[in-house]
Amino acid sequence: MANEKNPSDQSADASGVPADPAETGPAQDQPGAEPGQSGERDEAAAGSAKDPAADAPAEYTMSSEADAVDPEDRGDSGVSGSPMVQAPMPDRLPHIGITPASEGQRPGQHPADPADLTLADSDIRLTEEDEATGWQPSGGYAERVPDPQEQAPAVPDRSARRTREEGPEPASSLTADRLLTSQQRQPIGGWRLWLYRATFGYVNLGDSDAVRIRRALEHRVGVRLGERTRYVPVLSRKGGVGKTTVTTLLGMVLADIREDRIIAMDANPDRGTLSDRSPGKAEFTARQLVQNRFMVDSFAQLSSYVARDGSRLHVLASDTDPTIAQAFDDADYRAVTDILGRYYSIVLTDSGTGMVHSVMKGTLEKADAVVLVSGGSVDEARLASETLSWLEAHGRHDLVAKAIVVVNMSSGNRTEVNVNEIEEHFRSRVSTVVRIPYDRHLAEGSRVDLAKLQPKTRDAVVELAALVVDQLH
Repeated sequence: MANEKNPSDQSADASGVPADPAETGPAQDQPGAEPGQSGERDEAAAGSAKDPAADAPAEYTMSSEADAVDPEDRGDSGVSGSPMVQAPMPDRLPHIGITPASEGQRPGQHPADPADLTLADSDIRLTEEDEATGWQPSGGYAERVPDPQEQAPAVPDRSARRTREEGPEPASSLTADRLLTSQQRQPIGGWRLWLYRATFGYVNLGDSDAVRIRRALEHRVGVRLGERTRYVPVLSRKGGVGKTTVTTLLGMVLADIREDRIIAMDANPDRGTLSDRSPGKAEFTARQLVQNRFMVDSFAQLSSYVARDGSRLHVLASDTDPTIAQAFDDADYRAVTDILGRYYSIVLTDSGTGMVHSVMKGTLEKADAVVLVSGGSVDEARLASETLSWLEAHGRHDLVAKAIVVVNMSSGNRTEVNVNEIEEHFRSRVSTVVRIPYDRHLAEGSRVDLAKLQPKTRDAVVELAALVVDQLH
């Protein structure tokens, strides 16, 4: 019938692609078809199916697999295969270096060992413009190079301290000052403490400036000094100026504030009074320690030779027996200090009166700093200044530079003497001068108790201790 379509037309209408010639057969073999009509129908169909936009230039062209094959290999049918998209050739191609095949290797084969790869295996040389912008084939769509930060996978939320360069924090970093909410301590005393308690802690004005200065001094006193023992002699060329009192006060404050061991030894060649001013009772003396020095090899054994009752300060007393005729000499001092240096951090020496006795040589050789005590009278101040001149004359300029002069007024208040002028004189020779004011408790001449000192006296002694520790660094 005239309205029926042949099988080849139905296949072409269904898919838009001509059917395989093997299934439909040659067009010229169909019955009723004339030789010239087949070509006319093909041209008419091509003209009707032509897209008006086909005349416009396109980046990509339609071709078939058969177009890539030699016409002689397609056979006589002349019918193309399935369509494919073919990109146009780029204007320029990068140069790819080729490495010759090594022995036992086929051409084009990558080396089996990654160590055999050479630069020529990936030698792609680009122009400067291509290196800057990134080479892309001509006519193609350039793919956007993502940012390396965008390529990074999503990391779960972690603490910044875990990802820092030095690694995680140690457990020691979890301190109370860091974790606890800072709370100001209550005042020490006075009307500030009364106001703090009356308001049940809601009103806290803190400590006064004087209390804060005292705490700063105590912090200086408690500084660590290292592993070596420090020796501090207390000197005076005249008796009765309070040398033993200053030694006791200095030792008590150092032992009360510091955490290490402090000892004060009586190195007076004759009868010393250091044990009389200390709270503890001495059962042995420095001479007995010298006699038994080879049997003392622990702190427990040494502790039986010192007095430490009522105070953290350890005291090594001198001989009190009036029948002893042999004086404590330089060899005895060196033997005792060698033992004390094993177990104590600071050794205070209550030196004898004068500068030319035998113990003074060893005392000055081991000294790290000296404390020179002067009274408030004219002759006491002059003798103290002559002591500095004696040290300079014997080549101990280092001790003079670090010397601390104490103007002791604790035994009496001499209003006739201008103590300010005495202090100005010593400041011209040394760097630090401390005045200990008159104190009724110290004027008694008995055992010293820090709790009975006046606040001004205690502050002066704490300042003295801080200055001594500063010189021992």
